Amino acid sequence: MGGMALAGAQFSQTEVAEVQQATARFSVDNMTCATCPISVKKAMLRVDGVKSVEIDFGTKTAEVVYDPAITSPETIAAASAGVGYPAVQTS
Repeated sequence: MGGMALAGAQFSQTEVAEVQQATARFSVDNMTCATCPISVKKAMLRVDGVKSVEIDFGTKTAEVVYDPAITSPETIAAASAGVGYPAVQTS
C-alpha cells in the first residue's frame, strides 16, 4: 500500500509540472527570396526551447512559440542574425 501512495505522489508531481509557453513576434531583415524564410525558420528551430516558428515572407515577420524557462527572444533573434537575417522583437 505504501508503494501506491508513492506512485500517487509521483503522479501529482508530474501533473503539477507544466511546460510554460510564450509567443514572440519578430521583424526579420534581409529576406529577399522564397528560400530565405526556410533559413530563418531552421535557425530559430535549432534554439533549445523553441516549439514552433511561422514565417510570413510578405510581411517579413516571424512568430515563435517557445518555453521561457529554456530560452529568450534575444537568443532566438541572435540565432536568426547568425545566419544573416537580423531579427528585432516587435511583441
